[in-house]
Amino acid sequence: MIELKSAKDRDKMRKAGRVVAEVLQILKAECRPGMSTLEMDAIADREIRSRGAVPVFKGYRGYPASVCVSVNHEVVHGIPGPRRLRPQDLVSLDLGATVQGFVGDAALSFFLEEAPDEEALRLLTVTEESLYKGIRMAVPGGHLGDISHAVQEHVEQHGFSIVRDFVGHGIGRQMHEEPQVPNYGPAGRGILLKSGLALAIEPMVNMGGHDVDVLDDGWTVVSRDGSLSAHFEHTIFLDETGPEILTAIRP
Repeated sequence: MIELKSAKDRDKMRKAGRVVAEVLQILKAECRPGMSTLEMDAIADREIRSRGAVPVFKGYRGYPASVCVSVNHEVVHGIPGPRRLRPQDLVSLDLGATVQGFVGDAALSFFLEEAPDEEALRLLTVTEESLYKGIRMAVPGGHLGDISHAVQEHVEQHGFSIVRDFVGHGIGRQMHEEPQVPNYGPAGRGILLKSGLALAIEPMVNMGGHDVDVLDDGWTVVSRDGSLSAHFEHTIFLDETGPEILTAIRP
């Protein structure tokens, strides 16, 4: 069942979204060579809680941390640990927070210090662009497939691959709600988009093939061919004027 949110619900989701956006930017600024991914998790947990929010990932289906830190060929759900980050690592951060019973969820990717080459940097640019291509199609009266198609088309035009095993989702009182939001598929298909719908759109893009595997820890997803992977995500809310990005950085 898909739950449409009220204006009051959106106000609460804005607060959750602001916490997520702020903490992600702090993590990106603090991230440096030699830092362990476990240290990044400690910062995430502290900064979320200092804003009166709750880290929604921690304990979710047994996940042990407050932020997912995925590096290089890790696609998503990387568990923080003793690993030390190195220059030119591709770091993907995925973070969620609950405020007043509502969830915000977002992700971003960046290279530590600098990208190893132009093609790697292009992967990052195209993945982020594909997110905004999808968001622009999230308008009442359209179809869910319009979002999916916009993301896939942009990624594949540039020679990269959309991960198919993991998708975006509805969001609100729970982190994962209906509907699922694939990053691939034909336009004009799927549910009709309506005012009050809240979605987490999150393209995951591999430099090589789209196939992935899950490591023995039961969480960390990696590209099967070992190619670099990037991940961007925003929580959005649809009203009659179009999509509002709830996890955008605000003045």
